Amino acid sequence: MPGENLTRAEARERAEIVDVGSYDVALDLTTGASTFASTTVVRFTATQGASTFVDLVAPTVREVVLNGRALDPAQVFADSRIALDGLAADNELRVVADCAYTNTGEGLHRFVDPVDDKVYLYTQFEVPDARRVLAVFEQPDLKATFTFTVTAPAAWQVVSNQPTPEPEPLGTVADPTGTGAGDVEVARWSFGPTPRISSYITALVAGPYVVERSELTSADGRTIPLGVFCRASLAEHMDADYVFDKTREGFTFYEEAFACPYPFDKYDQLFVPEYNMGAMENAGCVTFTETYVFRSKVTEAVKERRVVTILHELAHMWFGDLVTMRWWNDLWLNESFAEYASTLATAQATEWTEAWTTFAAMEKSWAYRQDQLPSTHPIVATINDLEDVFVNFDGITYAKGASVLKQLVAWVGQEQFLAGVAAYFRKHAWGNTELRDLLVELEATSGRDLGEWSAKWLETAGVNTLRPEVEIDAHGRIVSFAVLQSASSDHPTLRPHRLGIGCYDVSTVDGREVLVRTHRVEIDVDGARTEVPELLGLDRPQLILLNDDDLAYAKIRLDDASLQVATERLADLADPLARSLVWGAAWDATRDGEASASAYVQLVLANIGRETESTTIRTTLNQLALAAKTYVAPERRAETLVEVGDALWTLAGRAEAGSDLQFQLVKFFAHLASTPAHGAILRGLIDGSAQLERLEIDTDLRWEILEGLVLLELADDAEIEDTLAADSTATGRQSAARARATVPTAAAKRAAFDRLVGSADAPNAIVRATTQGFQHVNDPAVLAPLVGAYFDALLPLWDARSYHIAEALVTGLYPAPLASIALRDATREWLEANDAAPPALRRLVVENLAGVERALNAQADDD
Repeated sequence: MPGENLTRAEARERAEIVDVGSYDVALDLTTGASTFASTTVVRFTATQGASTFVDLVAPTVREVVLNGRALDPAQVFADSRIALDGLAADNELRVVADCAYTNTGEGLHRFVDPVDDKVYLYTQFEVPDARRVLAVFEQPDLKATFTFTVTAPAAWQVVSNQPTPEPEPLGTVADPTGTGAGDVEVARWSFGPTPRISSYITALVAGPYVVERSELTSADGRTIPLGVFCRASLAEHMDADYVFDKTREGFTFYEEAFACPYPFDKYDQLFVPEYNMGAMENAGCVTFTETYVFRSKVTEAVKERRVVTILHELAHMWFGDLVTMRWWNDLWLNESFAEYASTLATAQATEWTEAWTTFAAMEKSWAYRQDQLPSTHPIVATINDLEDVFVNFDGITYAKGASVLKQLVAWVGQEQFLAGVAAYFRKHAWGNTELRDLLVELEATSGRDLGEWSAKWLETAGVNTLRPEVEIDAHGRIVSFAVLQSASSDHPTLRPHRLGIGCYDVSTVDGREVLVRTHRVEIDVDGARTEVPELLGLDRPQLILLNDDDLAYAKIRLDDASLQVATERLADLADPLARSLVWGAAWDATRDGEASASAYVQLVLANIGRETESTTIRTTLNQLALAAKTYVAPERRAETLVEVGDALWTLAGRAEAGSDLQFQLVKFFAHLASTPAHGAILRGLIDGSAQLERLEIDTDLRWEILEGLVLLELADDAEIEDTLAADSTATGRQSAARARATVPTAAAKRAAFDRLVGSADAPNAIVRATTQGFQHVNDPAVLAPLVGAYFDALLPLWDARSYHIAEALVTGLYPAPLASIALRDATREWLEANDAAPPALRRLVVENLAGVERALNAQADDD
């Protein structure tokens, strides 16, 4: 198999041949700036006389010794594999290689802090990148123990899955990290062996990180050491005590809920630079994006998301690390469980009690969007190879899966669900499982047969739409009520739903008229029509809300009378989760062309000023931006942007001083500014002539305001350079890259495009920032000259770059803001001409096209 792919069939065949016992891995991080020395000794049993391979991605393989027999690396190493022939019953393989540092967030990532020139390293191995650091049988069902020995500068922190040992001094090495540091004392850290775990959750983090330590007592009485780490230049902003507090709350919740003590010996949480995702569940050594170390003010949404992320990764210590999927087709269950469990823990064990409202606003909106793309797939996806895994790390894997688990809990009962999970952990600890292993335990504790439920929910794609059908008599009483269920023609499955129906009427609370729930029923919906006799005879409420409490996974619609009330009085809904559901229903109807984008803009501007939930505000304002810039009819786009900018600034002035709402309104005003008058306000915020009470223009907000000025051509490169000089940090460099790419001229957009396409030197964080600026336009016409260049670059980029970088470029450089017929046609032409292109690449382009097609439909319906 050429390249770096691995098929499920190959993995299954290898697992039948090989049973891995242990890895001893020696890494020398003192050999320079580009590569490090890696020595792996793996011991395994095998079918005698069989042949297989071990995985490794390395620029140089120096030695391969199998059972004392030296193999020629030039003969046995190719692409990402070392061929192993003539295996014995018991085997020892030794591989010595020079492995490469990366700047893509894959394998062993190397970062040099521009503040102090200190080197920081961290690993990211999921899905198949342990092989960039050691020779390994890279598949989740070949578990083993791992013993790491690491040579590094003596002043560094060196962290792995097991507790960090005392280092052994080794003397002095000249410039070990290639930074011109001169002679440096180095040392060796010899870690103890891990339990039997999968290779993708092993980890190494090394560098002059600053650490704060604490501990907790596990349910079985053990003392669990805790650590929180970040870069030295960010240490003053690290709120480790808060992280420790949330970690303790999570430990208590999970150990009780899962009836299983924490399975590892310690728990370190490390905030690392230039991270590709939110976090990674390395066993006992969790890595997080350092954007969760707050150097400036952030929204309450981001603060809450950090807590959910902390608890998400902690949940993985049981679900994923203690018990691991056999193959990547069950990746969804790993991630969905952690997302569900972390939201439950956040709502029940922390101060963020409205976490399910956040889930509805953020996760479910992501799931509904992903599930309506042409590339949607069943939750239990067909994963034939590693490339399938990459493209299925998506909103189905995380958000839909978690939403469906919430529906499953409603179906079987939360107590029964957690009892089944606890039994699953007891039965399968340190092993590998498949979906059926969990369903067996849930059937035993709930008494429900989940075979049909699993077939309809997990093995089919698409999202259903639920609508109320209500009739009233002359006295205003309900005489008929039914829930109508529909599905798309592409994915026609109608599913069983356990859901609530809420009735809302006006009541006076604290002297203010609000809509409150006066009645609720919970029912099972199945098929195209479900009668609801429980509501017959009731006075018709002012608003009827399907999926009250958000138990089901389905798009909802409001009946005409409820829609009118919701449009006029959305902000009067007292319950934040009910508001989130109405916000979501309005957006879904807009995306589906059942309501106009202009009407959605008016709905948001009329109601967002009284929204209290931070994630609902952020999600809704992002949707407002998309509606105003892409979904409204093109001839109304400019005037709509003016109206939106004016309204956001007015609402910011009315918002409570220093509030999260005020902060978010200012941030989005800066992003959506479109007139000289808006620019004058932004300039005033920077120079102090325009002020809002208790609004601090800190470092990060200043960058956002500057980007708005750049968009309006009211700030130039010199001002970007001056701002960067005052913030010469990694974050400052990313913000400067984004601002430069925002310059609203065809020449500037071309320059940003060429910087990313013409050179592979930019690290992942700069790539992301540049693409964000590239997409930031008021007049999308400046992107039109790049349509041809974009399609010409696709195949070369896909062939030359790592997956994460290629994905960022394919999506981030697509000129989506054009949302034009010409872009649609050019995209279709590329797909027709490149039907043999790699499926993962084609999927990204298909998703790009789907966004344009949906925008064109919305524009046509915007009347």
